[in-house]
Amino acid sequence: MLISQMNWMQVEEYLKHDDRVVLPLGSTEQHAYLTLATDSILAERVSAEAAEPLGIPVFPVFAYGITPSFRRYPGSVHVRVQTYLSVVRDLLDSLADMGFRRILVVNGHGGNTPAQSLATEWMSDRTGCRVKWHNWWNAPETWAKVTACDPVASHASWMENFPWTRLPGVAQPQVQKPMCDFAHLRLLNPEETRRYLGDGNFGGLYERPDAEMLAIWETAVVETRALLSGAWG
Repeated sequence: MLISQMNWMQVEEYLKHDDRVVLPLGSTEQHAYLTLATDSILAERVSAEAAEPLGIPVFPVFAYGITPSFRRYPGSVHVRVQTYLSVVRDLLDSLADMGFRRILVVNGHGGNTPAQSLATEWMSDRTGCRVKWHNWWNAPETWAKVTACDPVASHASWMENFPWTRLPGVAQPQVQKPMCDFAHLRLLNPEETRRYLGDGNFGGLYERPDAEMLAIWETAVVETRALLSGAWG
């Protein structure tokens, strides 16, 4: 159930019999030839498809994240770490205050992971609440499926190229880009990052067959759903 398709009375009724909820986290940043909203689209969609059969509400994705290195790519929005942690804490507090006690955070952007430590700290202050943090794209079963298709997979490469992250009329390069040097990349400022990465793909093919991508997606949905229906401690 999408919160965007519910009213407050329906949420109140739901909370009488269940306290599970999904909070997707994304980012708005360069993804080479894919949409700038790739991380947000994927986090919200995998959340919605995983939760739908269980009747669990999914809040709208928080679509801005920690992405300082991409600030010289137009359209990329960076939220400072301190600000981001404050916002995530406020979101968790709001959910708990309204009665949600089991919260699955589905994260779609690697830069957001400082908030995972925050979630652990938050639980120590909010006894009775549970938070599961789920980086959907590199969860064990999903990542195994990705690497079985092609071990050369990275940011803005084929592994994020789904029918719902492509842009109409934008062709993908038919080459395999050499993988970047991550140790070197971590030392660069935003201007240097853009010069080094060029189009923004970290390395690998830009697309693979849809049949492979849909198989990966189905694995991701099932793996996410299992976190909702499994034990919460």
